[in-house]
Formats: sequence, structure tokens, C-alpha cells
Amino acid sequence: MKKTSKISTGAPWEDIVGYSRAVKVGDVIEVSGTTAQGANEYEQTVEIIKIAEKALKELGANLSNVIRTRMYCTNISQWEQIGKAHGEFFANIRPVTTMVEVSKLISPEILVEIEFSAVV
Repeated sequence: MKKTSKISTGAPWEDIVGYSRAVKVGDVIEVSGTTAQGANEYEQTVEIIKIAEKALKELGANLSNVIRTRMYCTNISQWEQIGKAHGEFFANIRPVTTMVEVSKLISPEILVEIEFSAVV
């Protein structure tokens, strides 16, 4: 059986829902859908990526290990703000990605949620 490591950030939803921020099984790391506070989609996306980066580092990885991102937003017309922030971190890494609009996320002020997959 492959070694499993789990990271928790102490977010209130982790205990309520019963999940980890990130889980590493063997060489694969999955980072849960991550959200952040911020005035707009750009700010939220930047903060989300920083939160995920911290979780990856705790599991012995970094953003260069990310092979996939999945971005969920509540207003697809703001894709350029989200894409700009994503590109600032991933322009040279170039993981595969998906961006889709959803009707709403867990809280009305949350505009973006991103999942990350990495391999070390």
C-alpha cells in the first residue's frame, strides 16, 4: 500500500464536510477545491493559488509539479481576470486546465474555486 499524507488548513468546512486540504498518495497530490476572500476574481485567484502552493510545499512539492487545474467561477465573463492571475503563476509550467461557470459556490462572496493535481 502506498504511503498517504494529509494536510489540513483548519478551515471550518474541513471538519463539517470531512475533507483534507490536500492528500498525497505515492507520487500524486490532490488539492481540494480551494477558495479565498478578495474583492474580485483576480484577487481571489491569486490568493487561492498561494494557499494551494503552501499545501503543496507541506507535502514536498511546488507549483511546478502541478499537472492540472480545474477552475470554477460564478461569472465566466470575468475569465480574463481569472486567467491573468492563473497565468502569472503557471505561464511557464502550463498544466492542463479547465474553467467552467457554476451557478454559485459555497458562499455568495466566493467567486472562484480551484482544484489542483500534482505529481512529484
